[in-house]
Amino acid sequence: MCDYSLMAVPNRLAAEGEDLIAHRFPTGSMGLASPADLKRVSDPMKAQPRGIWTKVKDFFSPPVWQPVAAVCIPPGARLWLGDIPEQMQRTLKVEPAEEVVFTQISAAVNSYRDAVRFCNGRQVRLQELREGQRVKVLDLSLAEAFEPVIEEYDRAFRR
Repeated sequence: MCDYSLMAVPNRLAAEGEDLIAHRFPTGSMGLASPADLKRVSDPMKAQPRGIWTKVKDFFSPPVWQPVAAVCIPPGARLWLGDIPEQMQRTLKVEPAEEVVFTQISAAVNSYRDAVRFCNGRQVRLQELREGQRVKVLDLSLAEAFEPVIEEYDRAFRR
């Protein structure tokens, strides 16, 4: 769903067909976010003529900042993962874009457990994705009840 470190961040469930982007949240954790939310935060005040009284008003009553929501994915959901870095492609023996299944690899508390599993059985934690990597939610109907499968990570991606 959403790693423990994203519980302090506003979050919501994904929608089928939704485009998402891997994003590093203020907690330091990698998660998924809506491109529209990221754009809203990066362009909070579009270039517009601002008079002295507007600046004074904004100084005493600053615009309310709304954080980017983490988008949570249920285990078993099918995703399309794009922009896979070349090193990851070689290590995992995958293509630049692949269909993956979202999974949780552990039941341990206070640990990163969200991951994606490729068709060849290899897995990679969301924390290992590159910021800005594209993800599309293909199907949520196969989402399963959480039954953690504890597996060994590839040595290349251990921290």
